[in-house]
Amino acid sequence: MNVQNFQFYRTPGILFGPGQRKKAGGAAAAYGKNLLVINGAESLNSSGMKEEIWTLFENSGLKFNEYQFSGEPSPEMINEIVKENLNVKIDVVIGIGGGSVIDAGKAVSAMLTIGEPVEEYLEVAGTKTHPGSKVPFIAMPTTSGTGSEASANAVLSRTGPDGFKRSLRHPNFVPDLAIVDPELTISCPSKITAACGLDALTQLIESYVSPKASPFTDALVESALPKIRGNLLKAAFEESENIEVRTSMSYSSLISGITLANAGLGVVHGIASAVGALFPVPHGVVCGTLLKAATEKTIQKLKSLDPSSEALRKYARAGFLLNDVSFSDTLTGLQLLIRKLQEYTERLEVPLLSEYGIKAADLDKIIRDSGNKENPVKLDAAEMSEIIRERIAA
Repeated sequence: MNVQNFQFYRTPGILFGPGQRKKAGGAAAAYGKNLLVINGAESLNSSGMKEEIWTLFENSGLKFNEYQFSGEPSPEMINEIVKENLNVKIDVVIGIGGGSVIDAGKAVSAMLTIGEPVEEYLEVAGTKTHPGSKVPFIAMPTTSGTGSEASANAVLSRTGPDGFKRSLRHPNFVPDLAIVDPELTISCPSKITAACGLDALTQLIESYVSPKASPFTDALVESALPKIRGNLLKAAFEESENIEVRTSMSYSSLISGITLANAGLGVVHGIASAVGALFPVPHGVVCGTLLKAATEKTIQKLKSLDPSSEALRKYARAGFLLNDVSFSDTLTGLQLLIRKLQEYTERLEVPLLSEYGIKAADLDKIIRDSGNKENPVKLDAAEMSEIIRERIAA
C-alpha cells in the first residue's frame, strides 16, 4: 500500500522530562535579557517552584516583568498587556501555567509585533489576517491536558449570551520552545488533573480518526494512548505524586497538542467551543463529559453509512490500545472503546452539564454555534442535540 499524501507542520523545540525547568533561565537568555512572564494565579504558586524558577531567571541575567491571571484569557486582557509593553523592548515571552496561560502568552507574543486589537485577527470574528510575526515564545505547562505547548493557536474568549471562543492562529505561533517538566504538574488538584487528562484523551482520539490524520500523527497517537490507559486514573487519585505517572500524562498531553495541530479535532471540540462561550464550564470538563456520547454517536452513524470505513477501524484500534487487549475484530474494539470511555466518565465523576446551569432549553443556542470540525462523519443538529442531552440529564 502506498503512503498517502500528507502535510506536517513544525513542532516546538522540546525539553521534556523531570527537572527540565532548570534550563528555563538559559533558554530564555538565549533570546535576550528582557523577559515578559505570564503565569497562572494558582498553579505555579502551588507547585512550590516559583521562587526556584525566578532565581533561575535572575541568575541568567534576565530582567523580567510578571503578569498573573486566572480563568481564560479575553481579548481585553491581551490588549491591555500588549499596550503596557508596546514601547518596551521584550526579547522573549514565557507562559508558565495551564493551557489558558500558555494561550495568553502566545497571543501576547504575536500581538506585540503589530500593536493592534487582537479581536481584529481572530478566526471567524476578525477582519484581518495576522502576518505571523511574533516575539519569541517559550511554553512551560503546569497541567497535562490542552497540548497548547505544541499547537499553533491561542484560544481567547468572552463568556455570556453574546460570548465566543475564537482562535488567533498561524503556523508560526507554535511556541519556539516547550519546556515540559512533569514535576510542575504534581501539585495539580485531582479534579483539574482528571479534566485535563480527558481533554488530552479527547484530542488524541479526535485527531486519530480525523480525515486529516497522517502516518505521522497516527504513530504519535498510538504511542500516547497506552500512556493514558495506564496513568489517567492513577494521576487523578492514588498516585498523583508519582513522577512516572505524571511524566506519562505530560507526554500524552504534549503529543495531543502535536496531533491536533496537524490533524484537527472533531465534534466534541466543535460543541465545546459553543458551550464554553455561553457558559462558564471548564474546557476539559466539557470535553470529558461529551467524549463518550459523541464517540458513540459518531460510531453509530459510521456503521450505518460505511461499516468498513477506516475511521471505524481506528476507533476499534483505540479501544484495544486503551484496554491493553490484543487486536482482534473491529466490533470488539469498538465495544471496548465505549466501555472504557464510560468507565472514565464514571470513575472520574465527570460532571453533567446541568451542574453548570445548562438546560434543554439552551440546546438551540448551543447547536447554533457548534460544528463538526474534522469529525470523520458529519453529524446533524439533531444528532448533536442528542449528545448534549445525554449529559444534561443523568
